[in-house]
Order: sequence, then C-alpha cells, then structure tokens
Amino acid sequence: MSDLTPGELNALVSLLDDSDREVRMHVRDRIISLGNDIIPFLEKKWENSFNPDIQKEIEELVHDLQFSLLKTRLIDWRDTDDRDLLTGLWIINTYQYPDLEYSKLNAEMHQIYFDVWTAFKNDLTPYEQVRAINNVLFNTLRFSANTKNFHSPANSMLSSVLDSKRGNPLTLCSIYLLVAKKLGLPIYGVNLPNLFVLTYKSSDVTFYINAFNKGLIFSRKDIFNYLEQLKIDPKDDYFEPCAHLQIMLRMFRNLENSFEKLGEADKVGEIKELIALLNDQ
Repeated sequence: MSDLTPGELNALVSLLDDSDREVRMHVRDRIISLGNDIIPFLEKKWENSFNPDIQKEIEELVHDLQFSLLKTRLIDWRDTDDRDLLTGLWIINTYQYPDLEYSKLNAEMHQIYFDVWTAFKNDLTPYEQVRAINNVLFNTLRFSANTKNFHSPANSMLSSVLDSKRGNPLTLCSIYLLVAKKLGLPIYGVNLPNLFVLTYKSSDVTFYINAFNKGLIFSRKDIFNYLEQLKIDPKDDYFEPCAHLQIMLRMFRNLENSFEKLGEADKVGEIKELIALLNDQ
C-alpha cells in the first residue's frame, strides 16, 4: 500500500486537524500521493475516530481519491477505440456509488438481455423485433418513466434504474441500446432537444423508438412535428444516430442539472470538470 508503517500512517492521519493550515495541507498531499490503496485504511480510521474534525477531513480525502480514480477511468474510456457504453455508464455510476463493481452491472444487464433473447424468434421483422423487446422491458420487467422524480440524480445512475425500474429517457434508452447491441440489432441513440430516443436504422428500414413512452414507434415526420412544436429548426443530428460519447456527455449534463436543482454547487463543479475531460480530445 505504501512505504509507511502502520504507526507512521496513524501519525500522519492524526495531523489532519493540526492548527497549522500548512501542516494540514502537506499531510493531505502526502496521503493523496499514496493512492487509492490507502482508502480502506482511511475508512477504518474514520470508524474508530471520535474527532469530528478528523472524520470530516478523512471524508474529503476519500472523496478526492475516489474522484481522481473516476477521472483516470474516464480519460481511459475516452481514449479507447470502441468507447463501450456499459463501461461508460458504470464510470458515471461510480460518482455516486464508488464501490460499485462493473461485474454487478454487467451481470444484471446480461440477465435482461437473456430475458429478451428468450422471447425472440429468428424470422421476426424489424417492427416485430422492437415489439418483442418492448414487451419484455416494459410489460414483463416493468421498466417505466420516472415522471415523479424526473430530475433526481438517481435517474442518471444505471444501478439505481435497474433496482427501481424507473428512469429518465436517457437511462431507459441506454438499457434498450445495450440489449439491442447484444442481439445484433441496428438500433442507435438519437440526440433530440429535450428528449433522447432511439432509431432502428438498416439499409431497408428506418424508424424511431421512444423508450420513455414504453417503446412507442414513430416516424421521421413525427420528429419534424416535434421540432416544429418546440420552434426548433431541423438539423441532421436530430434524425441520425449519435456516438456513445454524446450519450455520456448528455448523461453528465443531466446529472449537472440535477445537482443544480438540489443546490449542490460542489458537485456541479465536479461534473463540469468531468464534462471538460470528455470534451478534451
């Protein structure tokens, strides 16, 4: 874990409430330099401490270490060729739940895929394929729109959506996308203003899917009508598939908006930092 003995680590942590600010900052920097392996030790110290000042310092240290790890993972994801969507959603999830294992999300998504796959037949038309997915996701598994707590940060956390079966347009579409990809279907995300939807796009057929409305199937003309109602000029981006990077950026912006509504300025600042990392290419 480090080149320090347990006694030296204990002595270091005990200086976190030193009256000299310069000493405290030096101690913080030294602990952070030890990396994430120090977190279990810090958590143990927090549990055994009766000093609220030291406990607060430890909480901030652990958060800083976890946030640093999240940024490293996000940069690694950004710089990979495939930018795997589930990996990206797991990284976002660790902002709120830093101990969440990727394997847990992967296993839950695989079970959903298996439930859908068993309802599939080989000779289904594209529309029948989508109706089969809709039936499993929205009728059997009972995923639905979280209209009561639309702006909750939990709506941007895949683990929370999988637990509650309630999500916003982006998380519900993401679940749909992950299932469709494993099925080998040409289904992609579409970045509409104020709404995220899906498109089934092959050489033979193109139509759209609203996962926030139980997989409602609609047409290109419906998107024109939607944009007209919003008084927004049509752009190609509103009809064509978007990249996983755009899904991640939109997820982070949703999260930023959620924290703004809750008045959590520190978290808003951190999410802006993560958005900047994704945009820094």
